Amino acid sequence: MPAFKTKINPQSESFKSNYLLMKEKVAELQQIMQKSLFEGDEKYLDRNKKIGKLTARERIELLLDPDSPFLELLPLAGLGGDGFAVGGTIVAGIGLVSNRLCIVTANIGTIKGGSIDYTTLQKNLRISEIALENRLPVINLVESAGANLPDQAKIFNYGGIVFREITRRSKNGIPTISIVFGNSTAGGAYVPGMSDYVIMVKNQAKVFLAGPPLVKMATNEVVDDEALGGADMHGRVSGVSDYIANDEPDGIRIAREIMSFQRTFEKEKIKQNILEPVFNSEEILGIVSADIRITFDSRELIARIVDGSEFSEFKPDYGNTLVTGFATINGHNIGIIANNGVLFSEAANKGTQFIQLCNQNNTPLLFLQNITGFMVGKKYEEEGIIKHGANMINAVSNSTVPAITIIIGASYGAGNYAMCGRAYKPRFLFSYPNSKIAVMGSEQLAGVMEIIQREAAQKSGVAYDEEKGAFVKQKITSEAEKQSSAYFATGQLWDDGVIDPRETRNYLKLCMEAIHTTDIKGTDGYGVFRM
Repeated sequence: MPAFKTKINPQSESFKSNYLLMKEKVAELQQIMQKSLFEGDEKYLDRNKKIGKLTARERIELLLDPDSPFLELLPLAGLGGDGFAVGGTIVAGIGLVSNRLCIVTANIGTIKGGSIDYTTLQKNLRISEIALENRLPVINLVESAGANLPDQAKIFNYGGIVFREITRRSKNGIPTISIVFGNSTAGGAYVPGMSDYVIMVKNQAKVFLAGPPLVKMATNEVVDDEALGGADMHGRVSGVSDYIANDEPDGIRIAREIMSFQRTFEKEKIKQNILEPVFNSEEILGIVSADIRITFDSRELIARIVDGSEFSEFKPDYGNTLVTGFATINGHNIGIIANNGVLFSEAANKGTQFIQLCNQNNTPLLFLQNITGFMVGKKYEEEGIIKHGANMINAVSNSTVPAITIIIGASYGAGNYAMCGRAYKPRFLFSYPNSKIAVMGSEQLAGVMEIIQREAAQKSGVAYDEEKGAFVKQKITSEAEKQSSAYFATGQLWDDGVIDPRETRNYLKLCMEAIHTTDIKGTDGYGVFRM
């Protein structure tokens, strides 16, 4: 493939200005990410340390291979909400254990005993989905008091999905390993209870459906927690535990040992020299617009994330508000669809054809979203923008090759659908800190509402109240702006994380390895394409 020729001048004033603005966005992201590192108040952390227990992140670090990356997922789940903590009471992500790609989840026992609130449940459900789709083994580092009872009405019914998914993965030969470090109570007992392999730490693990107080109340039986659900009892009597670990590091050692003899679904890759991009990833901050109203050439971003900065563009002279083409990331082929403006009929048709080609060739897709929607107006309606847009959405809906989506700017209206938004189930979806996601931009939304209100006043034969209208418009704009931000979206679990744009290639490399643990098979079947 021909090397990409950049048109970016890092010395230009526009580049420097945008670089500084994006640097501020990244600094804000880094500051907000600190909230996800909270693992409880100091008094609980100190108490934990005194009795020889590790924190959730320390356990993960000890479990992963020494030089393994860790792609943390949904770290800001629940941001802006009223849950126990940003990210919930679990840490979750993808990394290497005994040289095998795994999902690792760790209960944060130093926050409310690791109780499962609504945010934590929603995060668990998304993690389960990722594990099954990508055939990734799951290692649970368990220490949880079970469901948060005040949240029970919101989590009881859907909480059962977590247990169901453990068995569905097991049916498909995807193992779940649970290491129990502390309490695993009530519904939480079914996490190890339904796992393929269970390790319990001696004198620490306590697994039971009801603790001693509830047992006494229900049956009048007096029993201590060790006899009721300790590691020795479960390892020697009930059989719930398969291994008894002497301490936390020993439990982690056993889990690594178990992973070392698991069969792998990862496909052998042809050994080759993988070329890093020719251009510096730092330049991405000067390329991607901090202000989503300002356009930029998505090819410049592509050149800084794909192997060797080599990109074979498909239909470069047709439908040029959509960039499509082939590249490799970490040695794996990928088809890329990136926005370079509003979607016209030609661009939608090009996207539809390209998705079909990638399915025909069993090639995964990467969507780089920066889209304000489909073009509107009498001329475009007559040309059939609805049916052409519907055809692209049809292709996305029925595509069976894995997709990864990154929102790099705007994600508005049906453009979100055509570019494989959350509803279209990409394997992974990440956002840049400058991104916006909504039905339409805040100013457009407020403007539309103003037009509707003016027309309503005119029809009623009353004067439009300019002062009140200006106040309402400002309030709508402010609220829409807040609810379309990347941080509002990630707090609602609409993405799998907000990322530093400079880290895009590193995220994609690990995602590409994850999706290649499964057979990639495209489809030749779609719904009716309206002609």
